[in-house]
Amino acid sequence: MKLSPLYVLALLILAILAGSIGAVATNHWLNEESDRAGLHAFVHEELQLTAEQDARLEALEAQFAIEKRRLELSLQAANAGLAAAMDDEHRYGPKVGTAIDAVHERMGDLQKATVRHVFDMRALLNARQQEAFDRQVGSALTSEPRE
Repeated sequence: MKLSPLYVLALLILAILAGSIGAVATNHWLNEESDRAGLHAFVHEELQLTAEQDARLEALEAQFAIEKRRLELSLQAANAGLAAAMDDEHRYGPKVGTAIDAVHERMGDLQKATVRHVFDMRALLNARQQEAFDRQVGSALTSEPRE
């Protein structure tokens, strides 16, 4: 089967688009990961946790790591569905739209789980620690995005 130049161009554009989506998503998740690591470090290093708080926080972190991995795999599967839909339709058709919605839903699930985890962490803190924690979270959420 001979591929027409138009078909090759369409495949090239599709590959570039898929790569761009992957790069943006990766950058988003890496920045989010470093923000959470920063918050985790802040809690451990700046809030002077008691031994009990530290142990409970470590248990929360272990539980969240499992849930986070499950959600990341779900997001990865949704991205694979988007790639398949793009390959099938070669345009922004109904399958691509549905697949994009699925990706956004999985991203939302991950974000919601992360926010629940932040509140679970906050619940372990005393009032003074919560004030500092709230300032740190607010600052992280409102600061300029990193390049």
